[in-house]
Amino acid sequence: MHRRYPSGVARKGNSVAFGQFGLQAVDGKWVTARQIEAARIAMTRHIKRGGKVWIRIFPHLSITTKPAETRMGKGKGNPDHWVAVVKAGTVMFEIGGITEDVAKEAMRLAGHKLPMRTRFLKRV
Repeated sequence: MHRRYPSGVARKGNSVAFGQFGLQAVDGKWVTARQIEAARIAMTRHIKRGGKVWIRIFPHLSITTKPAETRMGKGKGNPDHWVAVVKAGTVMFEIGGITEDVAKEAMRLAGHKLPMRTRFLKRV
């Protein structure tokens, strides 16, 4: 599979659809599976298992690497980790069933685990 880089703005998945509050990407980046899990844990710990959390991104793209000090050629390297290609404007996480101030703090904590700038959204 080709490496897709997140250029441009998201045309779908750019609004809050499931919960009342969302975390939107301001920049386009690759988000690793570990970063998604760290953000999820930060959110659920802050809301103390109250409410519901939706994860709207999934790491479909495998990133491969070749071992260190290996000569060129001999094919593609082994899968090293998985990433989600997130364009600017994509809503990555949603929360419902809690108050706005608790949701805002939970999203702030989750945003610090991610490699891009984020924005807090409310459902309209």
